[in-house]
Amino acid sequence: QVQLVESGGGLVQAGGSLRLSCAASITISSINHMDWFRQAPGKQRELVASVTTNGNTNYADSVKGRFTISRDNAKNTMYLQMNSLKPEDTAVYYCKAVIFVGYGSREYWGQGTQVTVSS
Repeated sequence: QVQLVESGGGLVQAGGSLRLSCAASITISSINHMDWFRQAPGKQRELVASVTTNGNTNYADSVKGRFTISRDNAKNTMYLQMNSLKPEDTAVYYCKAVIFVGYGSREYWGQGTQVTVSS
């Protein structure tokens, strides 16, 4: 079982920055890819960014150029640096870990951290 704990959310004014952290209970070098998702009230959960074991990254168009995903294997932690925040970035942010097992995969989710951006 993999436990993921997010932190770093909070209230920030538009244009500000926050850094989210996702601490894993296992060595993250064994996690094939890690993702940040977010869910705003009344909306579906959406993928924000992902990073693979070899460092390849992918971003939603809405956050490209503003958000940066990274992982620190030594600290077993993934980060999401969020700059130039907008009110539409307000959501609960979740981290997810995907581990390939045989011909399938297992997914693990954190409990989420609230990000609120005021205008």
